[in-house]
This record gives sequence, structure tokens and C-alpha cells, in this order.
Amino acid sequence: MKIRIPLYLCFCISAAPLLSQNKPCDCCVSGEVLDANTKEPIPFATVQVQNTEKYAQTTIDGNFIINGICPDNYTLVISCLGYSEAIHGHHHEQDGRAHFYLTKDITGLDEVTLQVARNKEKGTETMAQTTLGKEEIKSNPTQTLAASIAQIEGVTFASTGTNVQLPIIHGLSGNRILVLNNGLKHAFQNWGSEHAPEIDINALNNITVIKGAGGVRFGPEALSGVILTAPNPLLLNNPFYTNVSMGFQTNGRGGNTNFEIGNGTEKWSYFLNGSYTKIGDRKAPAYNLTNTGKIEGAFSLGTRYHLDTWDFKAYYSFIDQNLGLLRASFPSSTNALIRAFNSPVPVITEPFSYDISDPNETTQHHLGKVEIDWRYADDAKLTFRAGVQFNNRQEFAVRRNEDRPIIDLDLLTFDYQLEWEHPTWNGLDGFIGLQYFNQNNDNNPGTFAVPFIPNYNTERFSLFAVEKVTLGNNTLEAGVRFDVETNDVRGENNTTREIFRDRYTFSNFTASLGYQWNLDNISSFKTNLGSAFRTPNTAELFGFGQQGFFTTYGLLRFSDANGGSRTSRVIPLEESDVGLEKSYKLTNEFKTSNTTNAHAITGYINYIENFVFQRPIGINKRFRGPTVTFFVDQQDALFLGLDYTWKKELTEHFSTTYGLSYLWSKNIGKNEPLINQPPITTNLQLEWKQGNFWVFEASKWILRPSYTFKQFQAPRTIPIETIDDGSANITTASEIFDLLDAPDGYFLLDLSWNYQCKKIRGSITAKNLLNTRYRDYLNELRYFADDVGTNILFTLNYSF
Repeated sequence: MKIRIPLYLCFCISAAPLLSQNKPCDCCVSGEVLDANTKEPIPFATVQVQNTEKYAQTTIDGNFIINGICPDNYTLVISCLGYSEAIHGHHHEQDGRAHFYLTKDITGLDEVTLQVARNKEKGTETMAQTTLGKEEIKSNPTQTLAASIAQIEGVTFASTGTNVQLPIIHGLSGNRILVLNNGLKHAFQNWGSEHAPEIDINALNNITVIKGAGGVRFGPEALSGVILTAPNPLLLNNPFYTNVSMGFQTNGRGGNTNFEIGNGTEKWSYFLNGSYTKIGDRKAPAYNLTNTGKIEGAFSLGTRYHLDTWDFKAYYSFIDQNLGLLRASFPSSTNALIRAFNSPVPVITEPFSYDISDPNETTQHHLGKVEIDWRYADDAKLTFRAGVQFNNRQEFAVRRNEDRPIIDLDLLTFDYQLEWEHPTWNGLDGFIGLQYFNQNNDNNPGTFAVPFIPNYNTERFSLFAVEKVTLGNNTLEAGVRFDVETNDVRGENNTTREIFRDRYTFSNFTASLGYQWNLDNISSFKTNLGSAFRTPNTAELFGFGQQGFFTTYGLLRFSDANGGSRTSRVIPLEESDVGLEKSYKLTNEFKTSNTTNAHAITGYINYIENFVFQRPIGINKRFRGPTVTFFVDQQDALFLGLDYTWKKELTEHFSTTYGLSYLWSKNIGKNEPLINQPPITTNLQLEWKQGNFWVFEASKWILRPSYTFKQFQAPRTIPIETIDDGSANITTASEIFDLLDAPDGYFLLDLSWNYQCKKIRGSITAKNLLNTRYRDYLNELRYFADDVGTNILFTLNYSF
């Protein structure tokens, strides 16, 4: 017989605040022990680190975890009555999960290869970060990327309805968070709250969220943080596997199905993954949310060929989405708009349907990547990475030519990277990198509308280096990056119909400095000071027209220096006072833990020069229907916040986790609150590991009450009817305001049951179990409708 033991080497500062022991040797090894012939888990096996007192016993479902492991070579001793004892271990770093195999009819193991996956990305050791594993991601297979990571303290999401959700890290979203899809910047139309990253979470193996200014390591735009998504690993010597899963949810009467297969031999491996999701209209507690359905199909594949010192990898993914937007958010008259803002029920509600009509948005995203690794020495590697992405986006509004999109854009992106992880030199361990990034965005003809944004081409050259040095048990890390970015813009003046062109170049240095200090065997402290910059995106500069249920004017098309407005021409960037967004973020993290308690506190300060944001100014009475008018402003801003997590092991089977996130922000340029900032949130998670139950080998219950406070830092409110009748005197120099008061705080209760029966794993989860009626401050459609009510999700997964 064989025993297969997948091992994961993880740095215990990530998803792991709940499990980690912050010791000088702060890694952990975990996995499951299986009988490879029957694929059954082996319970009560002993797994021990040789010549130490560190050991664990596998649970009824074959799982184990050992904390406090050093990231060096080590030997595991694995024993169980009826199986041959395995006493060997060879540490060998690879990309992906770790496997080794034992046979019952040999008494000595000739060779065991551990393939170890590190949760820490090089160059980010001193940054606060959290990693979600595959099981956590796929607990709700129909959710978005943003919703899947919102369980992390300090992370939430802004949304436009039920389908479009953008991640927020420490109060910042959009272009201020860098989303890396399989090592490449995810190139999508990331310039508005209606544009969410098109990433299929069913194809992901893990997600890592870095809560710090990661501009040096990953590139511009990482002002607040980085989201790293990784697909299934390409493992060598990996037996053929197949996983099939499906899910159903009651709210929207929707379903999801997903499959993945893979295999690995001595020199090559591959995987295939596909999924399909269809959801109908969602339902608030008191009424139907018309036209909020979703259809999504995705496919991905990867392959790897391995030689002695070379690795060749290729990857391709495709996703196709059709997302409905709430029909009631597009009123037909000014009176209907005012009524919609003041009505407790949407002005349009229709019976349930799977149909997706106007307004809606469709997106197709292709990503192709090749990567070559040359490990010419044990501690040195040269990596070349090249990727191409194509994104087509169409947006349909409620208008006469309903079969034609109002926005139709093609985005073509090329990304080339070369990284050298050099040999350790005088105690320095690090890497140097080069990057060339090129992006071309074109409007397709036939929309019968003047383009919201002009055509543009972006070209960026980057050089960066990150080094770290170990000082006893502590780590000092520093990095620097230089970027030169050129933008070439071609468009049409919406009022004069004249063609304009603008070309501008920015260059900038960014730097980071971090230190990890291990205070004692149970406590550690990390501090990181990082900078990042961002060029205001094309929509923020040149946007002009309808986008969703509002009309937006960019920095170069609306405001003038005297607080007035003009729309007759486009100001060249060099003639304006528009500047780069520059972020300076200090993040501190303290963690301590013992056998029954674990605490993690993250505090941060983020000062942003020339912070760009949208704010309302009036109503645009268009012939297609009225829209709320926003313009883009730029001011210096300050963000202060705190994330706290506490886990308490009550008994062997019961544990509880408490979380709190707090953010204070202000427009310090005018000493006023900012709009659309996350309120205080707090949650408590109670977990009961029931163990063996009836026909189930494993059973776990999770109860999660949470409370979101009312946003007490919201700006003043000016009712929309006073804007319509002219009694409110508003200019671009006026104080920031909102059109409705911030909604009341709300309490939500979630309950889930996870189980395993032989090769079947599944869950039943109830979201918003009490069917609470609420409106989320960060949901733009809070002006028109409540959020969704109770949703019960059923999932099944079968592996063979």
C-alpha cells in the first residue's frame, strides 16, 4: 500500500492568524495521511519531526498540523498500526503543493521528495498578509473574488448591485489595489465602480492578500495592497486526479458546476479546469430585485515540462460573463429619480426571471502566459515571464437602441518580466527585476454614442530590486523601484466633436523598508514603510458621459481653477494642475500566541498626495432619462486604521474567533470627511468540530454573527429634490456631500455545516439567516433597493 501525504509549508502570519505560533521558527507543516490504494484517510497516525518533541496525530479525516517548524531540512517520522513506518525527509522547494509516497511492502524508503509551497511571496516578508486556501475559497463557488476575501479583517468590497464587487483594502479600491492573476497584473477595465476583476474563483488554488504598499515588488498602483491569485499547482510525480463539484443557492435559484483534472509524471504535468454558473433575479427580504441575474462560464489549463535545472510552464484562461444590473436604478424621468431615492421599495419590481436584459454588462477575458525558470545554482534562479491578455467589455443601457452597447471596448495587454534571484552575497538574499508593460485600449464603432473614455496606449518600463538580511532571528528587508510611464490618448470632444490628442510621461521612484522582530518564543512585531504611485486613469482624466446610473466628468473636462465648470474643451494635462497619486503607508503588525490564544493586531497610516475621488454635483436631465452627475476631484487625504483578530481554543472541539476593523479617513486638503469609506465592522465566529457523526467521517459547524456600524464619518446630505429645484447652491468648491444619509447599521447571522462522507465533501450554508433587511453603505445601489435576503447554499464535491 501507499500513503500519500500532501504537505504545505506556510508562514503563519496569514490565514493563519488563527493557527499560527509566532516563534523564531514560525512555519508550520500540515497535510493529510491517506491510503493511496483505497483513497481513504488514515486516522490516529502519528506524525513527528525527528529528534524533536514536535508531533501531531491525524484526525478522523486524516488531517494533521505541526506548528513552529524551521524553514530548513527536516525529517518526518510517520507511523500507524498496520502500516510501515516512514523515517525520511528531503526538503526540496518547488512551486505548488507537496507530495510524497510510501509503499507497504518496503521497509526502508529510498527517496522521499517534499514539494513545498511557501505562502510568502519573496520581497514581502515584512508585510502583513493573509492566505486563503482552496477549501475556504470554494465554500461559496458562486461568489466573486472580492466577496471571497472579505472575511479577512481590513478587507471588504464596494459593489454595484449583487454581481459587481470590487475589493477594498484599508479604505482603497480600484486602481489602488493591484490584482495579480497567475503572476501577471490582471488587465481589465479597472476605472469605475462598475468594473470588477473577471477572475473565476473555482480555478484558484489560493488567494493571498498583502495589506501594505507593495509597489516596489509588484509595480505601480499597489497603494494600499496586493491580491495574488494562484491557479492549481503543476506538480510532478502526481497521480491522475479528478474533482467534480456542484452547488445550488436558493436566492436567485442559481447553480454552479465545476470540474478539474490533472496529472504529473517525472518530467511533465498538466491540469484542466472548467466551471459554469447561472443565477436568476436575487431577492431582498421584502421584494424581488429585477434584472440581477448572472451567467458565467470559465475555462483554464496549464502545463509544465521539467528538466534538471529548467522549468517550462504555459497557462491559458478564459472567462465569459453576462451580469445584470438592477432595472430600478435607471428611472425614466426626474420625478421618477426623486421617487426612487425616497421610496423604500424599488420603482420597478417584476416576477422572478433568469432573463438578463438592459441594463447589463458582458465581458470576455483571455489570459495567456509562458514562464521559464533556470535554477543554475541551489540558491539562485533566473525567471522569464511573458503574458498577453485580451479583454472585451460591452455595457448596455436602457435606451432606444437597446441591442447596441453604449460602451464597447477592446483592451490588449502585453507584460514581460525578467527576475534574477541572486546567490546569497555578504548575508544579502534578494532579487533584481526588469518589466515592460504595454496596454492598448480601443473603442469599437457602432455604439451610436460618443465614447465615455478615449482610446489610449500605455507603455511602462520598470527596474526594481529587493534585498533582505537576517539578523539573528530577525529580518531586515528593503527595496527600490524606478518606473517610466508614457500615455498616448486619442479622443473626441463631446461638445465640439473635435479630435484631441494628449501625450504625457511620468517617472517615479518608490521604496520600501521593513523589519521583523521576534520578541520571544510566542510574540513578533513587523513594521513596513512603503511608497507607491498611480497615474490617474483615463476615466478620471477624460471621462465624459453616462456610466451606469450616473454621468461623470473627468479632471481635464470639467473643473477649472476658480471652482466653476466647463465642458467645451479638453485641457492638456501639462496645462493642468493634475498630479500623480503618491502613497506613503506605514503598517505595523503585532502577533502573539500560545496553545489556547492567538492575537493579531495590524495598525496602519496611509498618507496620499493628490488623492483622486468622485463626488456628486447635480442632476443631468438627459433625453434617455436623468442621471446623477459626478465630477472627479483631487485632494490630499489621510487614512488611519486598525485590524484585530483574536482566536481562543475553548476545548479540543470548540474554538471562537473575534475580528474588528476600524478606519478613519479625511480629506485633509479641505478638512472634511471623504465619501464612500468603509464603516466599522465586527464579527464573531464560533466553530464546533463535531468529528465522526452518523455516516460522516468529519463534521464541522460554524456560526458567524457580524455587525456593521452606521458610517458616522459620512459627509453631509443634500436631498436630491433640492438639487432639482435649484434651492441647493452647489459648485465644485462646495463641501463634499451625499444624496442620502448613510444607512443604519445592521446585524447579520450566517450558519454553515461542513461534512465529509468517504469521497464526498459538502456543505450547507445559510447567509443572512434572519432575513435582515438592510442597505450597505458601500453598495451604490443602496439609493434604490435593499440588499439580498436569506440565501441557502448547498455544495457537493467528489474526488476520484
